[in-house]
Amino acid sequence: MNTQTNSPAKQDFSIHPSTTLGHVSLTVANLENQIAFYQQVLGFQLHWREGNKAGLGAGGADLLRMTEEPNLKKYRGVTGLYHFAVLYPNRRELARAVARLFALKYRNSPTDHIMTKTTYLDDPEGNGIELYCESPEDGSWTLKDGKYETRRTDGSWSDGREALDVEALLTHLKEEDRLDAPISLETRMGHVHLHVRNIQEAVDFYHGVIGFDLQGVATEFQMGFLSAGGYHHHLGLNTWQGAGAPPPPADAVGLRYFVVNLPDQKALDEVIGRVDQAGIASNKTDDGLLLYDPSQNGVILALAPN
Repeated sequence: MNTQTNSPAKQDFSIHPSTTLGHVSLTVANLENQIAFYQQVLGFQLHWREGNKAGLGAGGADLLRMTEEPNLKKYRGVTGLYHFAVLYPNRRELARAVARLFALKYRNSPTDHIMTKTTYLDDPEGNGIELYCESPEDGSWTLKDGKYETRRTDGSWSDGREALDVEALLTHLKEEDRLDAPISLETRMGHVHLHVRNIQEAVDFYHGVIGFDLQGVATEFQMGFLSAGGYHHHLGLNTWQGAGAPPPPADAVGLRYFVVNLPDQKALDEVIGRVDQAGIASNKTDDGLLLYDPSQNGVILALAPN
């Protein structure tokens, strides 16, 4: 069964179907501790470090960047990052990541979304992380008439949030697989899930201006999904911190921005043109064009790295 949901809602335009997500940038209170966590617990490689900044990933383009600032706190009831989702190339690599977490006795929540296998955890500063791989052969989900539904390939229903059969996942490990080895070079950023103050307002921004296709809004769960190219979701939105939640204060740990990578200059220019036409303020940075959604979540529009 394929990974598409019901036919996505589209404007007269859509963001380029080859659009992907790039790195996520976090503001952190203790860079040393955070680097140690991502290296030792998740197997990221330290790509570079300069003063109060660092970049980590799988050995190619950065997946994560962090900037340390003094006297930061974790706030609740605000917009920002729910989680960033690291996509592994297959079940074997996810199994290695999960086995590593269990070997280190690091708290995590293995979950079966049927069309993906995943586990959830927080880093030491409370940033949410999802580790997952695709499993479309097991089933798919739909967002239809405001309801989220998951069906297995045999047609049976699932709530999409079952406990993952960890023992079955771990059978994909090979004898030669080292749990302390770095993550696979094929690992990438799969999606980002955001806390927003209003879902329709966020949809108007990410769908109506940026051009992601709307996969659907599940009103009973107060969440929505958007994507490029028919993927199940590159962006998740929710109001679980409260409708009308304010943005985090300046001294908050958490999301600085996430990167949307366009495959070529024409595709990037088209999105920037819509941003300008909508009158949305933006600033050029070394990483791309920085703007903020209505909930003040930072977004950078950039060319995909070669």
